[in-house]
Amino acid sequence: MNTPFYIARRYLFAKKSTNAINIISTISVLGVFVGSAALIIILSVFNGFEEVVLKMFNTITPELVIAPLKGKTFDPNTSYFNELRKDKDIYSFTEVLSENALLRYNDKQSVGLVKGVSTDYLKNKSLDSITIDGNFVLEKKNLNYAVIGSAIQTFLMVNTTDPFYPLQIFSPKKQRNHASSINPADDFTILSIPVSGVFEVQQDFDNVAIVPLRFARKLLEEPQNISAIEINLEKGVNADVFKQKIEEQIGNDFEVKDRIQQNKVLYNILGSEKWAVYIILTFILIIAIFNIIGSLTMLVIDKLKDIAILSSLGAGKQLIKRIFLLEGMMISMTGCIFGLIIGLGFSLLQQKFGLIKMSEDNLVITNAYPVALKWKDFLLVFLTVSVFSFMASALSSNLSVKKINHLNQDL
Repeated sequence: MNTPFYIARRYLFAKKSTNAINIISTISVLGVFVGSAALIIILSVFNGFEEVVLKMFNTITPELVIAPLKGKTFDPNTSYFNELRKDKDIYSFTEVLSENALLRYNDKQSVGLVKGVSTDYLKNKSLDSITIDGNFVLEKKNLNYAVIGSAIQTFLMVNTTDPFYPLQIFSPKKQRNHASSINPADDFTILSIPVSGVFEVQQDFDNVAIVPLRFARKLLEEPQNISAIEINLEKGVNADVFKQKIEEQIGNDFEVKDRIQQNKVLYNILGSEKWAVYIILTFILIIAIFNIIGSLTMLVIDKLKDIAILSSLGAGKQLIKRIFLLEGMMISMTGCIFGLIIGLGFSLLQQKFGLIKMSEDNLVITNAYPVALKWKDFLLVFLTVSVFSFMASALSSNLSVKKINHLNQDL
C-alpha cells in the first residue's frame, strides 16, 4: 500500500487530541459538500430554463435561414433554389416576404413587422403551443387571415372574435405620385385582413403580424422576390452538415444562419448568466475549501511527534509533505463527492416530481422549476474542487516541511 496514502487515511478517521481540529475538518467537509451540491443544482436549473426558453424560440425559429447579403430581397426562382426545394432532407421550405408597416385597429395604431409566409410554414405542428387566443390560421375558404403577436394585440386591443373590425395595414407605395396630394393616404397601400389568432413567444417575436405570402406580395407590391427562405429539416438530418452543404453551393451573395446565429443575443445572455452564477458560487466554494488550511495547520501541530518519529525512521520531507497533501485532498473530495451525489439526487427528484414550485401567478411555461442534467457540469464542479483543494493542501503541506526543518535544528 502507498505509505503516504495509508497514513493520511488513518489521520482522517483517527481521534485528534484537540477537538477543534475535528470541528474545523467537519466544517471544511460540510462547506465543500454544500458548495458542490449547490453548484450542481443551480447549474441544472439554468440548464432547465435554457431548454425551456430555447424550445419556445425554436417553435417559431427555423433550423436554417437563407437571406441575401446585399439588399432586402432576391429572386427564389433560380435553378439552385428550385433544386433545393426538392431536396428529400428538407421537411419544410418556406418563402418569406417581410417588411415593417403601420398597423391600425379601430382608433389605435402601431408599427410592426408584417411577415408573409408560404404554405409550408404551417407544417410546423408546434405553432398551436404558442397560440394564446384564437387559432393559427392564415387561409380559409380562399380568405386571408393574420396571426399577430401578443405585443401587437395588447397595444391595439385586437378582438379576434369580432368579424366587423379587421386589422388595417399601411405600407408605402413603391411608385409614389410626387405631385402634391391633398390626402397623404394616397402614398400608401392600405389593405384590411381579419385576425384569426394571437401567439406569444418573446418580445422580439411578439411584434410580428404573420400573413399569407400572397397578401404580403400585394401589400408590398412585390410580385416575385422574397426576403428569406426558412428551412426545417427531416428528423435525423444534421443541421450543421446541411448548412455547410448549402454554403458551398449557394455562392457569396447569400448568408445561411442556424438557430444560434439567428438568436445570438439570446444564446449569449443564457450563457453569460449561467457562467456568472458559476463564478459567484465558485468563490463561495473556494472559501470553504481554504478552510482546509486551518484544519491541516492544526493537524501538523498536533502530529509533531509523529513527524519527528517518521523523520528519525528515515522518512524524507517529500513523503511527509505528501501525507498532509493527501489528507487535505481527502477532506475536500469527501465533501465534493457527497455533494455531487446529493445534487444529482435532488435534481432527479425535482425533474420527476417538481418539488419546488414557481409563483402560482406564472403558469405560462411550467409551474415547477425545470431541471436538466449535463455530465459536463459534474466534471466541471469536480475539477474545480480538485484544483483548489490541491492548491490549499499544497500550501498546508509546506508547513509540515518547515516543522521538519525546525525539528532538525532542535535536534
